[in-house]
Amino acid sequence: MSIKISTYCLVNNNKTATVAQPSYRIANSEQNTVLDRYIRSTREMNKGTAREYYLRLISFQEFVNNRYDAKNQTEATLDNITANIKEGSEDAYEILSDFVSYLQNNHNISALTLKQKVVTVKNFFEYCDVDISPRKFKLKVKLPRVIRKNKQALSKEDIIDILNACSDIRLKTYVMLLAATGMRATEALSIRIKDLDLKSNPAKVLVRGEYTKTKSDRTVFLTEEITQQLNSWLNYKYRTRRVCYKNEQTGKTITEVRTPEKKEYDLVFAVYQSTKTPVPSNLYIDFRDSFGKTLDRMNRGDREEGSNGRRRQITLHSFRRFVKSTMSDLGYGDYSEWFIGHSGSTYYRKTDKEKAEIFAKIEPYLTFLNIHQLERQGADIQTKVEELEELNQSMRNRDKMKDDAIAQLSDQVMALTARMQEFERKQQPYQL
Repeated sequence: MSIKISTYCLVNNNKTATVAQPSYRIANSEQNTVLDRYIRSTREMNKGTAREYYLRLISFQEFVNNRYDAKNQTEATLDNITANIKEGSEDAYEILSDFVSYLQNNHNISALTLKQKVVTVKNFFEYCDVDISPRKFKLKVKLPRVIRKNKQALSKEDIIDILNACSDIRLKTYVMLLAATGMRATEALSIRIKDLDLKSNPAKVLVRGEYTKTKSDRTVFLTEEITQQLNSWLNYKYRTRRVCYKNEQTGKTITEVRTPEKKEYDLVFAVYQSTKTPVPSNLYIDFRDSFGKTLDRMNRGDREEGSNGRRRQITLHSFRRFVKSTMSDLGYGDYSEWFIGHSGSTYYRKTDKEKAEIFAKIEPYLTFLNIHQLERQGADIQTKVEELEELNQSMRNRDKMKDDAIAQLSDQVMALTARMQEFERKQQPYQL
C-alpha cells in the first residue's frame, strides 16, 4: 500500500504554514471538498481545534480506505461516504461502530482519545446534513468507558527536588514559573518581554487571551523568587557571547563577540536560532522532553496505568494542580479560581489592591528555593506574634486593674450601705 502525504494549510500570524501528515491513499483537497469546508469553518473559531479535527478525520479516512479496500481514490472519499449515507445505501451508525472496532484493533490509544475521534466524525456527519439521533447513537455505537485516574499530588518538597534537579537555567525558570503561578504550559511559553512587569510591587505578567483556554486576557502576580529567577534568565539569555560560524563564500570559520538584541516582542523562553519566530506549541515539545529526562534522572518518571505507557504520573500540568490545592487549603477558593484562569463565580469581584494583599499572604507558600526571603518573612511573622503577645499581656494587665477598681468600688458601696442602715436604725426612736 503506497503512502502519500496529505497537506493542509493553517494560517498563523498572517503567515501560511503547511502541515504535512502521512496517510494512506488520502484523497486530495479537490475530492474532499466537504472536509475542506468543515475544517475552514472550524478554523475561524480556533486554529488549534481545526488542526486537531483534521488529524482525527485523517484517521477516519484511513479507516474508510481499509474498510472499502478502494481500487481508486475517488471511491473512498469522505464526500462519497456522506453522499451514500444520505442516499440510504450506507448506515451511519454501522460505519461509526466499525470505526470504533478499527481503532481498538489497530491503534494503541486510550478510551478518551478513541471517544474524541468518534465524536469528531459524528459531528462531521451532522455538518454534512446527516441526521444522527443521540438515542440511536448511544444504542448502536458502543464506546469504551473512560476511566478517570486519581492524579498524583505534588508536595512542596517534591517541587524543590525537581527544581534542584533541572539541568539548565532555562528549564528551571520555566518549571518555577509554572509552580509559582499555576499557568497552563502553553500560556507560560507565550509570554513576551513586553508582557512582563518585574518592577511593580508585586511583579506581574500579562497572559494573552489568544493562548488562554477561556480566550480572555488576565494578569498574574509573581513572587519575589520567580521575579529574581526571570531576571537571571533574561540576563543570561541576552548576555554577550562568542559566536563561531562558517563563512559560506570563503569557507573560513569566523569568531565574533555578539550581544543579542533584546526586543519587546521576543518570547521569554524562546532561543532564537534563525529569523523565524518560534511558536509556543513547538516550544512545548522541547520543554516536555527536557522535563521528562529530568524526571528520569530523579527516578520519578513513572507512567500512568491505563495510558498505554505514554503519559507520565508527573507532568507540567501537575504544578497547576499544586497551586490550586495550596490556595484552596488556605481558604482562598474563589481567589484561586481567578488566579489560575478559571471562569469562577460571576459574583466574585475584588479590586487590584485587594488581590495584591491576598497574594502577599499566599506568597510564602509559593516560594521554594529563596531561603533568605522565607527567613525574612518568618522573622516578620515572629515579630508580629511578639507584638500581639505584648498587646495581649497589656490588655490582661488593664483588665486586672479594672477588676481591682471594681472590687474596691464594691467594698465602698457595701460600706456606704452599712452606714445608711445604721443611720436609719438610730433615727427610728425619734420618729416614734
